[in-house]
Amino acid sequence: MALETDLELLTEAARAAGALAMRYFRADPLIWSKDGGSPVTEADMAVDDFLRRELLAARPQYGWLSEETADDPARRACDTIFVVDPIDGTKAFIAGDERWCVSLAVVEKGRPIAAALNVPARDELYTASRGAGAWMGAGRLTVTNRTQMAGARLSGPRGWMRTPTVGELGAKLTDYVPSLAYRVASVATGRIDVALASPRAHDWDLAACDLLVHEAGGRLTEVNGNVLCYNEEVPRHGALAAANDSLLPAALATVRGAQRDVGKGLTAGPPKEPR
Repeated sequence: MALETDLELLTEAARAAGALAMRYFRADPLIWSKDGGSPVTEADMAVDDFLRRELLAARPQYGWLSEETADDPARRACDTIFVVDPIDGTKAFIAGDERWCVSLAVVEKGRPIAAALNVPARDELYTASRGAGAWMGAGRLTVTNRTQMAGARLSGPRGWMRTPTVGELGAKLTDYVPSLAYRVASVATGRIDVALASPRAHDWDLAACDLLVHEAGGRLTEVNGNVLCYNEEVPRHGALAAANDSLLPAALATVRGAQRDVGKGLTAGPPKEPR
């Protein structure tokens, strides 16, 4: 029952947060730079404030981890936490690109147990709970059954897509997806077969889409094949791949090869926005 009510809470919060973000979308929001140079908008902060109030009012005993909230080490003492990205794909949001999302998850003892990912500009709301599948509305999500990288639809960091390793796969390279959460979630929907991510993604980028992929029958793992553990002291991860079980070994080999190629400068052009 608690899991069901957590999912209901996330679903309603994601829907309301998406509606709030849409008030600022293509409406010239205020923009500034965070430490490190990445952009943030007044929409990011408004959505973060809304979600923190709504979710913690409903579950005051849960910890909190969000991209736009200063990290509180007290979260580490909590068995259950909210992991939130108010707007994943802020650069896309600023540019008027529809491929951004509100990403919410409940993480218990290091793994996501409930998730809601809202892409409001496309009217897409995805949900998942542990052991109960991944869904868009009444439609159950499932990963594709492709077994070979040749012909597989592949999305990843721009720099990696121009490497010899990727070029030799015979895969169908899709458009760059600026929101990492949406990119990985697209494996759960079957829109793409394989999603790759370069190092340094954070918990808030991944927790919701991780559960979506696993509940849709696929896996998101580190290059060693291990599933991700959330709510660690440093909430950041290495290079990753998401795919069905048949494609995952080749996807992870692609990650390793692309990283080597980039390290040697073997790309068709300078890498851009590696995520």
